[in-house]
Amino acid sequence: MSETDTPEPVALRDRIANGAFLAIMGLARLLPYRRRIPAMGWLFAHALGPLAGWRSRIRVNLAMARPDLTEAQVRHLLRAVPANAGRSLAEIYSGTEFTDRIHASDPLTGPGLPALEQAAQAGRPVILAVAHFGNYDAMRAALSGRGWPVGALYRPMNNEAFNRHYIPAMRAIAEPMFPRGRAGLAAMLRFLKGGGWMALGFDQFDDHGTELRFFGLPTKTVLTPAELALRYDALILPIAGVRQPDGLSFRVEVGEPVAHSDAATMMQALNDDLERLVRAHMEQWFWVHRRWKRRR
Repeated sequence: MSETDTPEPVALRDRIANGAFLAIMGLARLLPYRRRIPAMGWLFAHALGPLAGWRSRIRVNLAMARPDLTEAQVRHLLRAVPANAGRSLAEIYSGTEFTDRIHASDPLTGPGLPALEQAAQAGRPVILAVAHFGNYDAMRAALSGRGWPVGALYRPMNNEAFNRHYIPAMRAIAEPMFPRGRAGLAAMLRFLKGGGWMALGFDQFDDHGTELRFFGLPTKTVLTPAELALRYDALILPIAGVRQPDGLSFRVEVGEPVAHSDAATMMQALNDDLERLVRAHMEQWFWVHRRWKRRR
C-alpha cells in the first residue's frame, strides 16, 4: 500500500479475529524460538484447530483417502496435522530467527537438485510445484539463501486486517511475491520469461481443473504449472520442506524433474509424487482442505 492509499475498511469481526491472533503471536514471541514453535503447535492441536472445525474435516478426508488407518492413527493425525500448521505459522512470524536457521543449514537435497543448479547457471525458468506440506516457506528460504530467484503467487486473505502483517511477513522470507489478479499474473509471467523461478501450488481442488487422481480418488487438479512449463520451456519439478523429527529443522527435498509431455500427464506425475511424500509423512500434509469434493 502506498503512502497515498486509503486503507480499506475492515469489518468488526475481522478486526476482532486479527486482534486475537496478534495477541497470541505477541505472547508466543516472548518465548525463545525453540519453545515458541512447539508451543504454537500445541495451541493449534488442542484449541484453535478444534475450534475451527478442522478435526471433522480431517476425519472425513482420511476416511476417503486412507480407510485402512486404525482409529488410534486417525486420532493421532487429528492433533498432529493442526500442530504442524501452528508450527509453520509461528515460523513465518519469526522472521530472521527462522530464515537464518534455514540459510545456515542449507537443507537442499534430493535427486532434482543437480537440475536446479544447472537451471540457475543457464538462467532457465523453473516451475517449482509445491503443496501445503511441511512448511512451504522453508523451501523459499532455502532457495533464496543460495541467491536463486524464487517467486511465489499468493491469494490475499479475506481478512484485510490480517493481510497487513501476514503479507509483509511472507515477503521477508523471500521475494518477489505476486498477488492473484490480472496485474499480479502479468508481472509473474514477465518474471518467469526472464528466467525467474515460480513456486506454484497444485494440491487443492480446482473447479476449472482436469479430473486426475490422488490417493486413487478422482479430483480436479489445476494444470497451470505444467502449461506454463510447456509454454516457456521451463524446468518443472516437485519440491517440499519436510519437517524433521526434532520439529524445528527441515530437509528441503527436490524431486525428479517432470518430463515435458502433455499437461494432464505431467500433473498426474506430480500428484503421484505428492502422494508418495504424504504417505511417508501423513501428519505434514494439510488434510483440512476439501481435496475431494463431491458433486451431485
